[in-house]
Amino acid sequence: MALTVSDVERFEAARPRLEAIAYRLLGSASEAEDAVQETFLRWQAAGAGHVEVPEAWLTKVLTNLCLNQLTSARARRETYVGQWLPEPLLAGDPMLGPADTAEQRESVSYAVLTLLERLAPNERAVYVLREAFDYPHREIAEILDISEAASQQILHRAKKHVADGKARIEIDEAAARRIVEEFLAAATSGRTEPLVRLLTQDAVSIGDGGGKVPARTKAFEGALAVATFMRGLFKPGTAKRNLVGGSPGIYATTANGEPAVVAVLDGRVVGVICLEVTADGIRAFRGQANPDKLERATRHWAATDHGEPLLHPF
Repeated sequence: MALTVSDVERFEAARPRLEAIAYRLLGSASEAEDAVQETFLRWQAAGAGHVEVPEAWLTKVLTNLCLNQLTSARARRETYVGQWLPEPLLAGDPMLGPADTAEQRESVSYAVLTLLERLAPNERAVYVLREAFDYPHREIAEILDISEAASQQILHRAKKHVADGKARIEIDEAAARRIVEEFLAAATSGRTEPLVRLLTQDAVSIGDGGGKVPARTKAFEGALAVATFMRGLFKPGTAKRNLVGGSPGIYATTANGEPAVVAVLDGRVVGVICLEVTADGIRAFRGQANPDKLERATRHWAATDHGEPLLHPF
């Protein structure tokens, strides 16, 4: 059915919220965009004028599309080459969604998105809708076709799973930059000890190359192992320049609300490392180098000014 101008405008007004929900559910910006586009097609097919409560209808359709996608995504990730990490979103990306509360900011952090992979699809949906978008359990129950009591129980279980693995602290952009600068100074010092002092004893480093960029299939674990890896990662070398295609500029910013190191070569984002920071130090480095997961970051980077890079390590 043909949509009126008003129908299209109503959908476009809802698009940012729908994309933010889909991204948190799927951990992929490209898949989130596809899910929102499919929601639009269903909005068109249903005849938007016959939908009594558009926001509720759109959220229900989108959420169920994402739940179906999550089920198939789990099967794909079993054959994924190496570690799977979410697609990072750089500071200012509208897909990050609302950031008014601590729960909203936390729900889109790289650390929590990684933890959400532990949850069953319905647990992830309840957690995202309640914690990030403050939907009441009554509406969540209607969206997922469950009882209100079941929604409450699922949230309790989901929050416990997520809480068991996180101990991060909130950091503003100025503090994030200082942390990244301190880390880069230690990583390029040529010594391991300055890095070890910045890390927690149980620190880990995980990389996602998607089989397209070399990345270790297992995480580095422990402060010394992680520090040694990071020192080597930022050590100049011809082989690294040849692999990347030049000497990328290294910038300090935030991604998903966490301190982040961004490597940019000829306007293309070639790597993003998110730092999970706790009161005791840096607990995790999660590096995304799969070019398929950096396309949106590259588009966003090109549309904003970042000044001069902090260094060219290679």
